Amino acid sequence: MDKNKKMIVTVLLAIACLIAIIPLFALKGAEFGGSDDAGSQMVAEIRGEEYEPWFTPVMETLIQGELPGEVESLLFCIQTGIGVGIMAFVMGRFVERKKWMAKKENR
Repeated sequence: MDKNKKMIVTVLLAIACLIAIIPLFALKGAEFGGSDDAGSQMVAEIRGEEYEPWFTPVMETLIQGELPGEVESLLFCIQTGIGVGIMAFVMGRFVERKKWMAKKENR
């Protein structure tokens, strides 16, 4: 990598870190709730009555109760890992296809 590209990567990494860290200090005491909670509160405000879900989540039905937060986080991380793996595989295939096409043209 040349010096210019290293500088760009360094600046972009610094910006990404700042985007993640600044809200923690700028919004002291703020509650970072999930979108499900915010959505149900908004529906309750608009309709004037409490929001009632249409169905219960599959995992909660299987264990006959609510999932602990750690298990929810684990399942979310596994789902994220699978998605990233699929995306990396597809992107790798595109890169390899480009290499194969370049080899084919050079023959």
